[in-house]
Amino acid sequence: MPIISETVEGIARVGIEGELTIYTVAELAAELLPQLGTAPRLELDLSQVTEIDGAGLQLLAVIHREATAGGTPVSLVGQSQAVTQTLQLCGGTVF
Repeated sequence: MPIISETVEGIARVGIEGELTIYTVAELAAELLPQLGTAPRLELDLSQVTEIDGAGLQLLAVIHREATAGGTPVSLVGQSQAVTQTLQLCGGTVF
């Protein structure tokens, strides 16, 4: 599960590639959560996510909650078809 991360002009841009599922969220959380608060703004690029399930949605909700609690705005800057369909199924309420 590759994660591409860079900070440009105060914006932490994080791209997730591959699955965002129960099989990968622990690894992703360990890599992503420590990055929260390292920049004034966080952008998540999910355009390369091939599959997402309930555990993936939970991780996105945790990232959003923790970043917002720390005063860091979070936005999605790309969504794959899998992410778009899953968010539509749950009413798009994660972000």
